[in-house]
This record gives sequence, structure tokens and C-alpha cells, in this order.
Amino acid sequence: MPRINFQQQLVALKDRLLAMAALSQQALSLSLEAYLTGDMSLCEHVKEIEAAINAAERDVDEMAYDLLAKEQPMAIDLRFILSVIKINGDLERIGDQATNIASRTQFLNDSPKISLPIDIPDMGEKVGVMIRRAVQSLIEADAKLAESVLAMDDEIDDMNRDVQAELVEVMQQHPMVSGQALNAIIISRNLERAADHATNIAEDVIFWVRGSDVRHKFSLAEAD
Repeated sequence: MPRINFQQQLVALKDRLLAMAALSQQALSLSLEAYLTGDMSLCEHVKEIEAAINAAERDVDEMAYDLLAKEQPMAIDLRFILSVIKINGDLERIGDQATNIASRTQFLNDSPKISLPIDIPDMGEKVGVMIRRAVQSLIEADAKLAESVLAMDDEIDDMNRDVQAELVEVMQQHPMVSGQALNAIIISRNLERAADHATNIAEDVIFWVRGSDVRHKFSLAEAD
């Protein structure tokens, strides 16, 4: 009976984490929609969601630490709980990136709308795919799906570098739109950071499922 109760608590912990993941994904999606449409009401909604994410982070951590203290899990169950604690932090930080984008969008509200030579919607869509795949790999305990997230990270890094290069040139040639260009650079950086957190989540899923630590593996391979 105690073992059955422990497994039920693990399921409850996973469900709570997945509910938080849904909030983080919603916050990022709404923040991008606000930036693209100029709908300021969405920015306020994102900030409300962030408060819910912060509360959820505390709940998940408390549940996880209680299980560690009371149950003293071993092997894959221990790896799962440790991974949940780390994933929890990354989901909270995705919410932070969404809030940053919403804040930048509010800052731009009084500025003239201009067309910039970058594709924030495409970048945002790719980051959204990364987060969805990372969460799905957690749901399905699918390390192979998690690996596909790692493979996407370099593309987002490249896109962020391209955005910065393009917009620095815009600011040099058209100083009157420097404010809009600078905010777009920051939003691109927020998306790149959200992609990093999706990558972290995928790495933690691989650690949980396979027991292998793949952090820094690709960067080391590139250095060689």
C-alpha cells in the first residue's frame, strides 16, 4: 500500500508540473501575440499568468521536496523527482521571458509602428515547437523526442544572431527607429533564452529516462 501511494504522489507531481507547463506556454504565446498585434490587454493577461506560474513553482517544489524527504526514492524515481525540480525552474523562467516580452510591447505602445527586416513570428513559432516537444517528451518519457529539441537550439541561436546583426545595421542607418529596433533585439534575446530553457527541459527528460547527463555534449563536440 505505501508503494502504491508513492506512485500516486509521483503522478500528482507530474500532473502539477504539466499544468504549470501549460501556463508557461500560454504566457509566451500571448506575449508574442501582443507584440505582433499591439493588443495591450494581452500584456496584462501575461502578467496575471506569471503570478499563477510563480505560485505553481512553489507548489511543485514543495511537493517534490516532500517526496524526497519522506520517501527516499531510488533509481529512476529519484531521477524523476530531481528532474522535476529542475524543469520546474526552467518553466518559471520561460514565464519570465514571456513577461519581459509583454513589458517591451507595452513600452513600444506609444512608438510608431514600423516594419523591420526580421521574422520574429517565425522565430517565436520555432521556439514554441521546442517547448511543446520538450513537454511532450516529458509526458511520454520519450528521450528520442527530447533529443530533437536539442537539435533545434542551434537554429534559434543563429536566428538571434541574425536579428541582432540586421537591427544594429538598421539603427546605424536609421537612428530615428533605434527604440523599436532595440526592443526587437531584446525580444529576440528573450525568445533565444526561452529556447535555452526548452533545451534544459529536454536534457532533464533524457537524464530521467536514460540516466545520462547530456549537458554541454554538443558544445564540446563542436569545440573538438
